[in-house]
Amino acid sequence: MNKKLISVGVLLLLGVRASAHRLDEYLQAALISLEKDRVAISLRLVPGVAVSTAVLAGMHANEDGLISEQEQRVYAEQVLRDLLLTVDGRRLSPTIVSVKFPNVEAIKEGLGEIRMELAAELPRGSGKRSLVFENHHQERIAAYLVNCLVPRDSDIRVAAQSRNEQQSFYQLDYVQNGSPEPLRSEWWRSARGWMRTVGFAGMFRLGMRHIAEGTDHLLFLLVLLLPAPLTVCSSRWAGCAGVRRSLEQICKIVTAFTLGHSITLALAARGVLRVPARPVEVLISVSILACAIHALLPVFPGKEAGIAVFFGLIHGLAFATTLGQLGLGRWERVADVLAFNLGIEAMQLLVVAAILPSLLLLSRTAGYSIMRIGGALFAGSASAGWIAERLFGAHIPIDAVVNVVAHRAAWIAAGLFLASLVRWSQRDTVKEGDLERRPWRALGNPQHEAPMP
Repeated sequence: MNKKLISVGVLLLLGVRASAHRLDEYLQAALISLEKDRVAISLRLVPGVAVSTAVLAGMHANEDGLISEQEQRVYAEQVLRDLLLTVDGRRLSPTIVSVKFPNVEAIKEGLGEIRMELAAELPRGSGKRSLVFENHHQERIAAYLVNCLVPRDSDIRVAAQSRNEQQSFYQLDYVQNGSPEPLRSEWWRSARGWMRTVGFAGMFRLGMRHIAEGTDHLLFLLVLLLPAPLTVCSSRWAGCAGVRRSLEQICKIVTAFTLGHSITLALAARGVLRVPARPVEVLISVSILACAIHALLPVFPGKEAGIAVFFGLIHGLAFATTLGQLGLGRWERVADVLAFNLGIEAMQLLVVAAILPSLLLLSRTAGYSIMRIGGALFAGSASAGWIAERLFGAHIPIDAVVNVVAHRAAWIAAGLFLASLVRWSQRDTVKEGDLERRPWRALGNPQHEAPMP
């Protein structure tokens, strides 16, 4: 197979259900390499900590601490039976080229990666063709990922790609020339540019979807923004700091978080940093818990930007894990990391823009304390549950609760905006000078002189 491969498809994100970096799923990444008369499939199977026992039970029955060659072969054949590969409606029979299993302890820690190399001969044909790949292995606990590579000098042209939401189904429609003709230099430059554009756009969308479904990342950012429009008085959150100061603080936090995760994303993607996934996941949960406490009581007032940079470095390591699971080549990573990071920033800005009006309007009313305290308690509870799951292996249905909220995020944002408009329209006007003299006063309810909770 030609070693000079280029990505021509939109790289897919895991079909996780609104939660990033979950440890209770069986990650199964498939890399399909297509040639004129042959297709190769590289599988990387990574069981999460919470499901490692169930996965090991299917491959390591005698529990002697060592996965024998026979056990490896039996399990590989089981995986092969759960795959479906067809070309032009004809079912193919892939053969196992090689298998490589980690040790039992690595699998239990969620760090073990099972590698399988498969290959199948393609029936002869030309013109419009269609390749379909389906993965039904361990569907109940699986999260799937698919990527397709095509040799640069082949006579194969990709026409379209499609996948289902879970990414267990992948279809590649392509055109195969019967007798390749010499390529004109101008056409070839155009084709290469087109393929680069598709790859960049795919990574950009991958970054957007990753942050959109990464509830832990978004929860950290949003809970850190909750007290941003407020001032501090007597070690408690008080009145609104004003629109200008609030916008400046929010911009500082978002920029600092971007700077932090961009640094470690770039370093980890280049192989400079290598940190096990499990400690990173725990630290991400800790970052949410710390910011939730800060949203209740000012623990680090005025230092939110520094906290965003510090914890952003940790979140960047988690972003890099996703890129590492795609099997990108060394030189592909430069442009792909840039596109992936831009996608993250684009979705991050969209989320902040969606919540910003509610923050600014409600922060000028007494009702903001309800939103701040409620959001902080929710984030703190979720992070505590994730810490228990990721650090101690406890089975807490926190993901189910977070998923319910995440799936209704758009409605919640719209509801908050309408509520903020109503509450703000009912507020009593308070002069900014009065606010500066009495920052504890509950705006919108000037009769109450007690500090806001």
